[in-house]
Amino acid sequence: MTVWSLLVAAGALSLERFWYAWVWYDPESFRRFCSKPLVAMFGKPIDILRNFFVCFKTLQLSVFLSWCYIHGNGTIIPPGDDDLCIWLGSVLIAIGQVLNVGVFLQLGKVGVFYGNRLGYHVPRCRRFPFSLFKHPQYIGAVLSIWGFFMTTRFPYDDWFILPVVQTGYYVAGAYLEQ
Repeated sequence: MTVWSLLVAAGALSLERFWYAWVWYDPESFRRFCSKPLVAMFGKPIDILRNFFVCFKTLQLSVFLSWCYIHGNGTIIPPGDDDLCIWLGSVLIAIGQVLNVGVFLQLGKVGVFYGNRLGYHVPRCRRFPFSLFKHPQYIGAVLSIWGFFMTTRFPYDDWFILPVVQTGYYVAGAYLEQ
């Protein structure tokens, strides 16, 4: 791992957080952006944000896989068979995805994609997974990221670097959205 590769990865991964901060703090500006003809053809602001979500998750996965491939000397999963790490990583991914799916089921597209900031009424939800955590989607994403790197990079020395960066981004996002 080099400082340069870490900066490139961290920079690419930060784009999502900056985008969501823009929507959170200046939703009117985002709505104006969405009203431009070339952007509006993709739908309402909620739909456009959902499309960017897919793009950001694709970018995130691309950065993760590239990191593993480049720093794994051409492999994604390290040689050896540390079944405990693979099992534990898989459990983290599963729990994370249960939380994420729970958020989507409870809030729907409008609730997940900042409908409350974009002019929609989104009632407060206190059912699972919100009955467990204030930000279950962020916790689910972070658990999934840690699980991914536990299964693909452990025991390499850098296995925890991108999960720490991503955890910091999600903690900052949760804090800034209060």
